[in-house]
Amino acid sequence: MKTSKLKAEHAAELIELRRDFHRHPELGFEEFRTADIIEKYLTALGIATQRIAKTGVVGILRGARPEPVLMLRADMDALPIEEENDVDYKSQNNGVMHACGHDAHMAMLLIAAKILAAKKKEIAGTIKFVFQPNEEIAGAVHMIEEGVLENPKVNAAMGMHVWTPVPSEKIAITPGPVMGGLDVFKVTIHGKGGHTGMPEDAVDPIIAAAAVIQTVQVIQTREISNLKSTVIMFAKIKGGTKSNIIPGKVELEGSIRFLYPSGPEDESQPAQRFIRIVEQVCQTHRCTCDIDIVRENIPLINNAEMTALARDTAVEVFSDPDSIIDNQTMGSEDFSEFSERVPGVLMFLGTGNENIGSDFSHHHPRFNIDEDTLPLGVEMWVRSALKFFEKSGRLTFIKRR
Repeated sequence: MKTSKLKAEHAAELIELRRDFHRHPELGFEEFRTADIIEKYLTALGIATQRIAKTGVVGILRGARPEPVLMLRADMDALPIEEENDVDYKSQNNGVMHACGHDAHMAMLLIAAKILAAKKKEIAGTIKFVFQPNEEIAGAVHMIEEGVLENPKVNAAMGMHVWTPVPSEKIAITPGPVMGGLDVFKVTIHGKGGHTGMPEDAVDPIIAAAAVIQTVQVIQTREISNLKSTVIMFAKIKGGTKSNIIPGKVELEGSIRFLYPSGPEDESQPAQRFIRIVEQVCQTHRCTCDIDIVRENIPLINNAEMTALARDTAVEVFSDPDSIIDNQTMGSEDFSEFSERVPGVLMFLGTGNENIGSDFSHHHPRFNIDEDTLPLGVEMWVRSALKFFEKSGRLTFIKRR
């Protein structure tokens, strides 16, 4: 299969699917229209479907034999962002936008499902097409809890993310850690309100908050090896009502990101170090604090064998060997929940093109993609799936019955 042939046969439908999803974005667990379209499309291909995790859709394509089982996953949700692009497929839902490329992910996987369904007899196993809701807030866990990896039991998983930091015509496929773990924190520092002219009668939570923001930075610079990427960022500060009033409390919110395994209860890891320092700094300033930390995502670690398989596929799809590159990011992705449980690989399909304005960062109100890259993504899906079944007997994690 040549990309040129795929583009000629499926490009128009591929782009229209993507643009339709883009015009009608839906937030996490609200993807009802999106799910209906996906379900009807798969059903028309003869692929059995089921709803899972409220708006998630799973399609099962059974090939010439029942095992092994490969999961191909695309995410569905949009973001609460007002789109600023002036395009004819601009979001029609005020304040909601596909600003992370999930519209492209769904379109590519649907066309891949269409091609693979036509090759059903060539598939020596089963494919699960998983369309996942609410990726932005850990929707994968809900699908796992409702059994997406079972019945039939999944042996391996593959994911793909369009990526504007990677130039068009390139693809990043990297073994090991590729996306960061994510802890989201909220700290409420309690002091004692008072008059700014008489601070000695108050307990100032603002100066305590300033000390917290500064002091926790020693975690990644003094306590954790610089070979272990760690980023602590404060993104929200709330406190006070007037310039001459010392408030009774200050609220801080932000995130802790890390590119290595980290147990939330492990005292040597960033979240527990963060709690220790915040509590001690607040005590120094005669304040108390409430700390709430939620583990949203674990680090995404690509399996070595699945990465090698994907890179072998990319050699066939991309004509220039230099098009296959490495990429790591402190951004997070809940595909990590799947790859934690079964061998998996997430690929970054380059779609950054300054000439057409598709070089804005993800989650930006002017985010857009280079649609000419979408057929490459479809071909990666199709060829990777076929190669997986072809090579499954040589994959060490596949156990034949």
